[in-house]
Amino acid sequence: MKLHIGIDDTDSPKGGCTTYIAALLVEKLESLGARFIDYPNLIRLNPNAPWKTRGNGAVCLRIESNPDLREDIKREVVRTVEQNSDLSSTNTDPGIVLYEGQIPLDLRDFSRRTITGIVEIEEALSLIEKLGALAFDFGPKRGLIGALAAVGEPLLGDHTYEYLAYREPENCGTKRLVKADSVFEMDRVSPLTFNNIDAECRRVLITPHGPDPILFGIRGESPEAVYDAARMVVAEEPVERWVIFRTNQGTDAHLVALKHIADLRPCNPAIIEGTITRAPRIISGGHVILGVGDGTGEIDCAAYEPTGTFRETVKILSTGDFVRIGGGTRGDTDGPKLTLNMERLEILRLVPKVLYLNPSCPMCQTRMESLGRNQGFRCRRCGFLGPEMKKEAIVVRRNLEPGLYLPPPHAQRHLTKPLKRYNREKRSSEIHLKKRWHSEQRPGQPES
Repeated sequence: MKLHIGIDDTDSPKGGCTTYIAALLVEKLESLGARFIDYPNLIRLNPNAPWKTRGNGAVCLRIESNPDLREDIKREVVRTVEQNSDLSSTNTDPGIVLYEGQIPLDLRDFSRRTITGIVEIEEALSLIEKLGALAFDFGPKRGLIGALAAVGEPLLGDHTYEYLAYREPENCGTKRLVKADSVFEMDRVSPLTFNNIDAECRRVLITPHGPDPILFGIRGESPEAVYDAARMVVAEEPVERWVIFRTNQGTDAHLVALKHIADLRPCNPAIIEGTITRAPRIISGGHVILGVGDGTGEIDCAAYEPTGTFRETVKILSTGDFVRIGGGTRGDTDGPKLTLNMERLEILRLVPKVLYLNPSCPMCQTRMESLGRNQGFRCRRCGFLGPEMKKEAIVVRRNLEPGLYLPPPHAQRHLTKPLKRYNREKRSSEIHLKKRWHSEQRPGQPES
């Protein structure tokens, strides 16, 4: 029996973590006799969904087992999700989907649209019934959308890996004790990992800041890369367990199709191509807004203050520049009142910057003064008159080049593909599970 187990929406602002529940289930399902045929999949869904919590991540566990274990597996999954979800929170709506067999095309399509747009619960429920999948929920059923989407995204193309280390439960909510110097050194010698630090502000990025049970997470191109990097991180508190996930993080999976501005809708990822129609302006809070049009409509595009040098790049764009912008829409109306929050900027063509200066005096080479509109110029030094002379057009080199620009790592979303990953995209998904891809202890420490 090949079984796919999707889980979503188990956390809340007060704590919890869907990947932690996956880590618990890895050990419990193996103890029941299940065999994993893939690393646990961490699937990041549409980051603009208004009801998401934190990173909008769902998980899928893909196993093979004896059909006689079906009921035991189902019972253990439901029990573990129920015991480790924050069911007291009104924002927590856990969902579980169990599906047997190969992933059909209509389920893959559903997953793609859940990552790149908004789908409704009615569609998820209809598809669950059509597929004959088992579904369990603990409330309004919204968690079933992500759980089903995780099942339907087998990561057949580009993907990355993440090593997640978890804290002892009694330490959750306290300051994470990870030695920063070890993280900077790990980043220096680990070329196949990414977004460990933000060099621009000298900030460690592998440790989250909320009350969830994750101590640190390392993202990279292979299981070996993240495993080896984790061994270099010095944690000054105990690690309860760790797991390597396969994921769509860092792949731009949400930004897949170029769209006309007229077709944009609220809360959707989008890529647009167009000409800057309104020059960048700074609004309250230091955010930068510019207008972009493509012939079908115009939209405001925003680079927010925390994006640092990215915002500085956006500020020096000019009307007439031709750009391609990726990001997420916000707003509750269709059309030009939407705002596109910029996650990436590709400058395709820059207009020349031209300064119009008073002409130089042909006698003494100093700049002349204007005698008034269409009345020519006069030299203040020697008195030369040039009634027919015009201003001189001077092309000034712009302090900007065509190319791709991203916010600094600390301002990037989970799905944003960092510059380091370009030309490293994977085209297939051959799965070879490492001998050690999860444990109750960190690599290099004694097993409990």
